[in-house]
Amino acid sequence: MIPGRDRRLETYPAHGGLPDAGLLGRRPRAAVVGGGIAGLTAATGLAERGVEVTVFEREQHLGGRAGGWDERLPDGTAVTMSRGFHAFFRQYYNLRALLARTDPGLDRLTEVPDYPLVDPHGRTDTFAGLPLTPPFNALAFALRSPTFTARDLVRLNGPRALPLATVSVPRIYEQLDHVDAATFLTAINFPAAARHLAFEVFSRSFFADPGELSAAELATMFHLYFLGSAEGLLFDVPAEPFPQALWDPLAGYLSGLRADIRTGVAVSGIRREAAGFRVGDEGYDAVVLACDVPGLQHVLAGSPDLGTPGWRATVEDLRTAPPFLVRRLWLDRPVRADRPAFLGTGGLPPLDNISVLERYEGEARRWARRHRGSVVELHAYAAGADTGRVTREMDERLHRIYPETADAGLIGEVTLVRQDCPLFPVGGFARRPTVGTPEPGLVLAGDAIRVDLPVALMERAATTGWSAANTLLRGWGLLGHPLRSVPNRGRIPLLERLVSGHGFRGNPDDGRQLRTR
Repeated sequence: MIPGRDRRLETYPAHGGLPDAGLLGRRPRAAVVGGGIAGLTAATGLAERGVEVTVFEREQHLGGRAGGWDERLPDGTAVTMSRGFHAFFRQYYNLRALLARTDPGLDRLTEVPDYPLVDPHGRTDTFAGLPLTPPFNALAFALRSPTFTARDLVRLNGPRALPLATVSVPRIYEQLDHVDAATFLTAINFPAAARHLAFEVFSRSFFADPGELSAAELATMFHLYFLGSAEGLLFDVPAEPFPQALWDPLAGYLSGLRADIRTGVAVSGIRREAAGFRVGDEGYDAVVLACDVPGLQHVLAGSPDLGTPGWRATVEDLRTAPPFLVRRLWLDRPVRADRPAFLGTGGLPPLDNISVLERYEGEARRWARRHRGSVVELHAYAAGADTGRVTREMDERLHRIYPETADAGLIGEVTLVRQDCPLFPVGGFARRPTVGTPEPGLVLAGDAIRVDLPVALMERAATTGWSAANTLLRGWGLLGHPLRSVPNRGRIPLLERLVSGHGFRGNPDDGRQLRTR
């Protein structure tokens, strides 16, 4: 389970400094607002260097959008609910570094052996058995795909598609941030059938329609998962619900480092003081704002003296993606034994994927055995406002794809609708706020925050969390933490030379571009 098979992965060494804040004479105090992946990562990075850390989380549970909480089914059975399936890819180096704090072998993750994608005509693509090394993985995928023929490969507009094979952040945003993902795919003659499977599934993982998503963001994701990494596109998932597998152990680890974790405590504003900041009734030397977009904007609205007008405008301009819907069903009979743990669906709106939880999660497996049933989860990204209609249509899609579910009885069901994931629209990258802010001692973290590395989703959250901690640690003269990423350039030197005679390297801590000749 330990990542790092890619010999070309890039490591950004930790900056030097004192190993423990106790050597400073007075330990700095830091408030971390938000107990999701970004906040917990920042808290870990600070607490490990002896900083006194307080984590404020408005929910009663940790983990943010990857968190979990208790629900009770109509028959009285206690179950753990979450906001849906999350894939822990092997190239999520910085997230896995966090999880390894309490699970050095990452044994609480389990492999999902395949990730099939199906279209309306029943054609299926799969990522199992592909070569790991780019570009051979992409070529093998295209050659065996029922939706991507050799003729399609020849018809691709090579010059226009070149950025896909030469992704470097931030250069890719200079090239493609002005166009949406759907328009870009049309421009490169990417076949419509394959688009539904190979690209639209990726773009909708950002909870956005391809017509609203920046093509640069799509290209970065494709680089991270496919053309830029030799880790492969298969992934792991927690073997038990998120709290038990991930966040309860990490909370215990942080408590052992004297961090104070306060769940169910919302922060509505921060005051700047001569010696630092005031959060509630307590003073802190530094603050990490690791909130989702609505939460960050809410805290900033209650903190009128923080930052500059221009910087505040960049935060206010952040947008959320359309609502997404997660529906979990506890069925009184099992799905067929050959159904995969996770099935992506392309061109079958509103349904985007189907998960069979007992294939990988221990709690669901034990429930399914006791009840001789199945626990099935449906996702609809960019779902729209009519929850009743979306729910009915999702169920209908499930029954057509897995006919054995049509006659199954419902022992329990939970449907969630949320709208708090960041949207990465056309032209938004240049104004996206970075980890560093104009306010000394105030830093940002989260998957909406810009960092000039090829990362996305949970890995962007973890990366900005480490970067936020590093920014503060550097200011106190304390030792930082290393970061890793897939190569921040294309893997084929000839194509790289065609794109540019310059190399680009991002500074992961402040998001500013460094250019070297």
